[in-house]
Amino acid sequence: MTDLSSWGVASDSPTAEHYRTFGSVEARGSSDTYEGWALGVADDAEMLALIDELPRAKRQANLVFAAMRVAGVPVASWRDARGAAIARWPRIRDIALTHATQTNEAARCAVLLPQLARIPGPLALLEVGASAGLCLYPDRYAYRYTSADGTVTTLDPTEPSGVVIDCDLSDAEPPMRLPEVVWRGGIDLNPLDPADPDTLAWLDALVWPEHEDRRARLRAAMAVAASDPAPIRAGDLNDLIADAAASAPVDATLVVFHTAVLAYLSPEDRERFRRTMADTDAVWLSNEGLGVFPEFERIVPPGERHRFVLAVDGEPVALTHPHGRSYRGL
Repeated sequence: MTDLSSWGVASDSPTAEHYRTFGSVEARGSSDTYEGWALGVADDAEMLALIDELPRAKRQANLVFAAMRVAGVPVASWRDARGAAIARWPRIRDIALTHATQTNEAARCAVLLPQLARIPGPLALLEVGASAGLCLYPDRYAYRYTSADGTVTTLDPTEPSGVVIDCDLSDAEPPMRLPEVVWRGGIDLNPLDPADPDTLAWLDALVWPEHEDRRARLRAAMAVAASDPAPIRAGDLNDLIADAAASAPVDATLVVFHTAVLAYLSPEDRERFRRTMADTDAVWLSNEGLGVFPEFERIVPPGERHRFVLAVDGEPVALTHPHGRSYRGL
């Protein structure tokens, strides 16, 4: 229970509301630590005042909590972690200001694969918001799809993979093959080097405390990317998309995809990107949270507002777990 008498009752500021929603919707059932931290912060006037010192784009819970962990705040209840968070705020602030949330969850390939497997190949993959490029290797990972009736479908690459992704599947047929990928590339404002130890340490901090399976998968996927690095261009996706797409081989089907990226763009830049994709011959896979495309709101039940909507060429086809753990066809 939050001790409001000690910490002060916070107003319903945008920051407080963000942390309250993060704790009660996104973290609940997935991370007890982050649920407790987020709900604690939401009712903590002193901590909210510190977070509000940051630029708006840097106040998000995932970024602040990762910075707290890098700064040495213990993974404990908010009551036990709060003192360290307050005392170490200058260091936390510096980390948040110089880093970004580039989770780059390789398991998201599991929710892209049912659609990638349907596209005539060979494929050229272009990811916008690629970060370290871990989602550019869906053909190098192993998958275990569990259908609603308990049937397990396994897919393994030719070479054994250290990345094994489990995904619950409902209202959809499991993919029966891995794609043939002949080219891969990306765009990111701040491309990350998968071979750099500091990069790995930061991405590790972005993995939620209880998610040891994600942490192990991150390390294995980073090794895959480091062994065969894809070219990732540095810059704005709207400025670079046309030139990057033109680099793909003409005898392959170009697939432009992104997960949890467009939310960081302004509505105007989102619409500009959407127009670009409508005018291209590429297959467009979009896997984004609610709010990115308001017209998708109507298809998501109230109890599943934390889900992403997977769309093909602008048409929604599935609801997916943000970390790739489930796929439900529409």
